[in-house]
Amino acid sequence: MRVFVTGATGWIGSAVVRQLLADGHEVVGLARSDDAADRLVAAGVSAHRGALDDPDSLAAGAAASDGVVHLAYIHDFAQIEAAAAADQAAIEAIGTALEDTGRPLLIASGTLGLRPDGVGTETDLPGEGHPRMKNAAITLSLADRGVRSCVVRLPPTVHGDGDHGFIARLVDIAREQGVSGYVGDGENCWSAVHVEDAATVFRLGLERAPAGSVLHAVADEGVSILSIADVIGRQLDLSVVSVAPEDAAAHFGWLGRFLAMNARASSTLTRELLGWQPAQPGLIDDLEAGHYFRAGG
Repeated sequence: MRVFVTGATGWIGSAVVRQLLADGHEVVGLARSDDAADRLVAAGVSAHRGALDDPDSLAAGAAASDGVVHLAYIHDFAQIEAAAAADQAAIEAIGTALEDTGRPLLIASGTLGLRPDGVGTETDLPGEGHPRMKNAAITLSLADRGVRSCVVRLPPTVHGDGDHGFIARLVDIAREQGVSGYVGDGENCWSAVHVEDAATVFRLGLERAPAGSVLHAVADEGVSILSIADVIGRQLDLSVVSVAPEDAAAHFGWLGRFLAMNARASSTLTRELLGWQPAQPGLIDDLEAGHYFRAGG
């Protein structure tokens, strides 16, 4: 299969590309710069020049493919509405190019906020809290237009060696503050997945998920924030302390608004549908491996 991947040089995109190549697929990656194109070629990927805000380039890449994995996104918390609007335009351009072909289109979404007081499942509909949620619904609606569309929901933490996301930021904050903190009693839980296990969900979904599928790339259903703080504190030889909810923003910065949330999710239906079983270390074991705490890491 010739697969067009946006965000192919990103954290998750790079893992998806590795798995697609290993499984015998041809991969074409979206490249908005010469540097990105060079990195793709070095990884064994053909480069398609274009950009997320250039719908024509996205449509051309999709039309020349047997399937699309759309992972590129503008992660700018100061421009949430604009980023979601750009993503919507990209999905619509790709969807139009794939209309009536039966070819797959997979996009990334999230489980954060899915069911704050319980365990989110693939059948749960997201709330209206983030404008990006609308784009997942748009993607699923493409199934009615002859696209084998699929939404892969990722947990808040996609971890592994090289991660620069939430967990890496928590480690940085602990170093800066001189303590490893958590909010309140720290018993709220996040789901998590290793980046390689997440990439497997994208690959399997591309190959076999039915049109209109919602998949959960979730390995750990729920890991308490306190247990994460405990490992960070032990690895950095820092005290582990509770931060009052009203002080979370001052202590954790932009991460404070998320750290007190409950974000548990299951992947039972995804495992049954795809035959997927996580094979990589869970979040706590990955933290214990030490790579998050390397000097300069």
